[in-house]
Amino acid sequence: MTAVAYAHIATNADGVPILEGTTTKVVEIALDHLAHHWDAVEIRRQHPHLSKGRIHSALAYYFDHQAELDVQIAAQLENIDRLRAAAGPSPVVAKLKQLGRWP
Repeated sequence: MTAVAYAHIATNADGVPILEGTTTKVVEIALDHLAHHWDAVEIRRQHPHLSKGRIHSALAYYFDHQAELDVQIAAQLENIDRLRAAAGPSPVVAKLKQLGRWP
């Protein structure tokens, strides 16, 4: 299989694909698309420092590597759940509940 080069995509020191010249990870653009159903135009509106070319390249990279990146996303979500469980209840939420200001 031939390696495909993606314009505007580089890897950081950890080997994570990022948008060249930024610290924005490809997976962050993919999550904007997946979580918010944003198209490239809306992603550009939300992230005006990114060019349309970079956004389209990030989305192309995501769709070409979707299985691999989806596994990474799932692992990150599991890690968040573990950290949240380990942290226990939020003192702020407890205080708001005590004051009757939290559902």
